[in-house]
Amino acid sequence: MTLDDIRSAGKAGLARGLAELERSPDAPATVALLDAAFAAPVAHVVGMTGPPGVGKSTLMNALIAAWRQQGRSVGCIAVDPSSRRSGGALLGDRTRLTTDPEDQGVFVRSMAARDRLGGLSGLTVSAMVLMRALFDVVLIETVGVGQSETDVVAVADTVLFCVQPGSGDSLQFMKAGIAEIPHLVVVTKADMGAAAGRAMADVQGALSLGGGDNEGWTVPVLMVSSNTRDGIDMLVSGIDSHAAFLAGGHRLRRLRHLQAEAWLVDAVRERFGREGVRRAGDLSLAEGASPFGRLAEVSQYLKID
Repeated sequence: MTLDDIRSAGKAGLARGLAELERSPDAPATVALLDAAFAAPVAHVVGMTGPPGVGKSTLMNALIAAWRQQGRSVGCIAVDPSSRRSGGALLGDRTRLTTDPEDQGVFVRSMAARDRLGGLSGLTVSAMVLMRALFDVVLIETVGVGQSETDVVAVADTVLFCVQPGSGDSLQFMKAGIAEIPHLVVVTKADMGAAAGRAMADVQGALSLGGGDNEGWTVPVLMVSSNTRDGIDMLVSGIDSHAAFLAGGHRLRRLRHLQAEAWLVDAVRERFGREGVRRAGDLSLAEGASPFGRLAEVSQYLKID
């Protein structure tokens, strides 16, 4: 199955393509498909993270509706907790979405986190790269971030960190591992009034203490109510502003190149351990080169060696 085949077959074709990624991730045809998709990015990739129960799925629903009203196509990856029996996704996030199954401009895929502790599924990167070549926006919702589950920064172009009023999340946010994540902070459930205002002030105070290196980007803190849609248009505008910021000075190209190199190292380590990374030698990528084809080459070398 080629990228053109998937495009022409619509959502059904994409579902088959994603199934093939899971079934035969190392097959030459799969690697060729991912190489082609990596070379033809279209979408801006938005990652959404935050503690469980903060309202990520409801916000995801509101963002999808806003983007569709603008005529943008949206691909979504909802990373769910795993079933202890089957290992599959529990589908808790997907069942809360109210997208039209007949709408060819929206595609939602659930993935099980399994034993990954970073808030993402092991196949998230492959799925994201494929969907990035097919949609205007790709939205990734993590399984729920704690103090260390920050893998979303290695996948998304723009990261939203969600904070719930009255939950103490704003204090958790002050821990360095979390403060370095976001490009935008979203205080959910803004209809809670004074509690939402206090959460917003707390987060702004935490940000003033210093976070990650955003190359001059000032992280905005926005209040939204997904149920009433208040603040959603401003959030969409904020995401677009960050996309425009990345487009300047080749920031987006550099970011994606670093992400691809980091994914390659992680993939080699996951398959062959730290010794495999050492024996693989230089794992840097030429600018614009796909990490999937390179992983296949390295894997073949390490199996023979």
